[in-house]
Amino acid sequence: MKIEFILNDKPQTIDVHPARRLLDLLREDFGLTSVKEGCGEGECGACVVLMNGKAVNSCLVPAGNIIGNSIQTLEGFKTTERYKVIEKCFLEAGSVQCGFCTPGIVMATESLLSENPHPTDDEIKESLSGNLCRCTGYNMIFKGIRLAAERGKGLW
Repeated sequence: MKIEFILNDKPQTIDVHPARRLLDLLREDFGLTSVKEGCGEGECGACVVLMNGKAVNSCLVPAGNIIGNSIQTLEGFKTTERYKVIEKCFLEAGSVQCGFCTPGIVMATESLLSENPHPTDDEIKESLSGNLCRCTGYNMIFKGIRLAAERGKGLW
C-alpha cells in the first residue's frame, strides 16, 4: 500500500504494509535511529515521536495510521530553536546519562511544553509518566524541563 505522510517537514511516499509499525518504518526505511525500541509495548517511551505535534509511542502506531499526518523525530526537531533550549537545559541539569531514553524524553518534553508552556511539577511528572529512565532518577530530567520552560519563554 502506498502511504503518503510528512516526515520531519518533508513529504514522503512509501510502499508499505499498513500494519507495519511506525517504529520499524522510521528506523529501517528512513534510517532515523533516534527512535529506539525498548519494550515494544508502549510502556517505556524510548520510541516517542510527534504525530501532528502530539507525543505517540511509534511502536504502537501502524503505518496505515500515519496517512496524511505529520511525523517528527528528534532528527527533524533538533534543527529548531526549541530543541536548542531543551538541549542546553538538559545538559545543565544533568538530565542526560546514557542517552537511550533521551530522544523519547526530549520529544515528550516538546509535546508537553507545546501544550502547556508553564507546567507544574505534577504536570511534568504526569506527562513523562510513560517515559522510563534507569540512569537519572528523574529529578534531573524534571529540573531540565523546568529550566527549559523558564528559559524558553515565548518559544512555546
